[in-house]
Amino acid sequence: MNKTDMTKKNIPDFRSPDFLLTHIRSILGFYDSRCMDKRRGGFYHHYKDNGDIYDQDTRHLVSSARFVFNYAKATRFIDRQQYLPYLKHAIAFLEQAHWQSDTSGYAWLLGADNQVLDGTNHCYGLAFVLLAYAEALQAGVGSAEKVAAVFDLMEQHFWDAHDQLYKDEASADWQAISPYRGQNANMHSCEALIAAYQATGEQRYLSRAQCLAKKVTQQLAKQGEGFIWEHYNTDWQIDWDYNRDNPRHLFRPWGFQPGHQTEWAKLLLILNRYQPANRLVNTAEQLFNESLAIAWDKSLGGIYYGFDPDHRICDSDKYFWVQAESFAAAALLAEATNNTDYWGWYQRIWQFSWQHLVDHQYGGWFRILDGKNQKYDDLKSPAGKTDYHTMGACYEVLNVLGQLSG
Repeated sequence: MNKTDMTKKNIPDFRSPDFLLTHIRSILGFYDSRCMDKRRGGFYHHYKDNGDIYDQDTRHLVSSARFVFNYAKATRFIDRQQYLPYLKHAIAFLEQAHWQSDTSGYAWLLGADNQVLDGTNHCYGLAFVLLAYAEALQAGVGSAEKVAAVFDLMEQHFWDAHDQLYKDEASADWQAISPYRGQNANMHSCEALIAAYQATGEQRYLSRAQCLAKKVTQQLAKQGEGFIWEHYNTDWQIDWDYNRDNPRHLFRPWGFQPGHQTEWAKLLLILNRYQPANRLVNTAEQLFNESLAIAWDKSLGGIYYGFDPDHRICDSDKYFWVQAESFAAAALLAEATNNTDYWGWYQRIWQFSWQHLVDHQYGGWFRILDGKNQKYDDLKSPAGKTDYHTMGACYEVLNVLGQLSG
């Protein structure tokens, strides 16, 4: 029996809390025994499918912060005794290696012996630092003051009070601000601000998250006829050509991103829990339904990575995170609307992922498949991945199922 037949035959109950918790543990298990660098601090960021580390030196701020998220969640919900040391180790690396006291910023990229390879300040990176501190605080590590310090840093250097959105990029010394504006940094800032509110109860974080959600999913989306484009100029007008010649940029790809439409749907529905509004649910439904109507591969299954302004598929690859964020959004939509069609979507997305993206041999998820559901290489987790999306999505579903406490 080949792998495809095996996974088809042994389809689990994807809505079972036991399945979701077991799956989270299996992903953690891929990293646990090999991820911690006890000599220089932090964690290794580059893994092959079998767990071999293919770059021991390079450390990316996003990965470092996402490891905090992973182990904060695991400390809270999986095994506090086992994972609290991992969480403390992860936080220490953010504070001792990425933090640059001379510039009051967090280095984007570190190399051997933690020397700064790129000190550029990215709002996207700070959003994940904010998320890290908020999640750590919910796990009993850190303080509300640390959360506030990162928020204040974003407020000082990136917040545009006129446009009510965050700018994207600044030089290491904060003196030069890039003219580029992006929705992605604002989306992950919204996510982090929700976590900051959950951790501290401070209304200012929730209010800012609500502001970002309205600006992006209501106002910016009007420019994309209901869909959210990624790239803008300084006046927050769509830049249709940004990265057209580099459409697979890791953080700033060209085209409409179905995964970001569904990720925004997820965030809108989480916000709806705190201040219910029909507008939030309706917009979430629109983003999810219309994106999947275009981007779901009706032949081979899975969600394509990108479509162009004419709604034609421009990138047929299938990324792990797109599927994960989308099944989380589907579960949240099912909860918010009582429409069982969304549980049907949840099942379809999970079944595709289980068959093609979950690594049943070594654990974790494969990062990317082509349009025919084939892997490009054996690099499972390059910098940036850490399976934060996959485990985070499982936690969101567990929350929908009423299974999380702590």
